[in-house]
Amino acid sequence: QVQLVESGGGSLQAGGSLRLSCAASGDSYRRACMAWFRQAPGKEREAVARIAPDGSTGYMDSVKGRFTISQDNAKNTTYLQMNTVKPEDTAKYYCAATYGYRCYSVSWSSLGSYDYWGQGTQVTVSS
Repeated sequence: QVQLVESGGGSLQAGGSLRLSCAASGDSYRRACMAWFRQAPGKEREAVARIAPDGSTGYMDSVKGRFTISQDNAKNTTYLQMNTVKPEDTAKYYCAATYGYRCYSVSWSSLGSYDYWGQGTQVTVSS
């Protein structure tokens, strides 16, 4: 079992930066595939980025070159560094965890691949 708690959301202007954190509890954090998803009002939840237990990362095209996912195993924390944000990045951001092969396949971007979710943190970007 893994429990996830996000923090770091807020309001900022376009072009700015923000770092989200996801603190995980549980002994199996180091074996987990961790991901960030987001959901804008009226839209479906979508994948943003993921980091595998071996440290490899994956990103959706909409955030490549602007967002960076990382983790600190000593702190059981996963981060999402958001740079050069745009108004279309406005959404509630969720941390998710899963285990196993799905992390290394295209399935990593599917909601159904994740067993554990946080409550989310809101990010609002103004133009």
